[in-house]
Amino acid sequence: MNRITPQRKAILKVLRSACAHLTADEIYDAVRLEVPRISLGTVYRNLEILAKQGMIQKIATGSGPMRFDGNPHRHVHLRCERCGKLEDVLMKKPFDPEEYVDRSLGYVVRGVVMEFHGLCRQCAEEPVA
Repeated sequence: MNRITPQRKAILKVLRSACAHLTADEIYDAVRLEVPRISLGTVYRNLEILAKQGMIQKIATGSGPMRFDGNPHRHVHLRCERCGKLEDVLMKKPFDPEEYVDRSLGYVVRGVVMEFHGLCRQCAEEPVA
C-alpha cells in the first residue's frame, strides 16, 4: 500500500469535509489553500491512487466531469435533473447487488454503480418556471 503523503492527506481532508461530490479541479483549488505548490497532475494521480486503494470513490456516471466522493462505503446517489447536483441518498434498507445476480451463470460482481435521477430537495421545493 502506498503511504499517505502530505498531498494525499490534504486531498482526503478536502473530500471528507466536502458537502458535495467534487471534480478534480474543485479539489485542486481547495487543496492549493493548504499545499500551494501542488500541481493539477499531482491531484489527478493521487485521486487515482486513493480510488484504487478504496479510500475514496470515483463517480463516472451521467454527463459532465468525473466526480469524487470522500465516502468509500457503498451507497447510492441522486443526480438532480434541474440543477445537476449529485447527492447521497439514504436508503431504507441496504442495497446488496449480490441479491440480484445469478452466480450460477459464472458472473463475478466486483462493484456496482447505482444512480437515481430526479430532483434534489431544493429543486423539488421550488416552483417550476
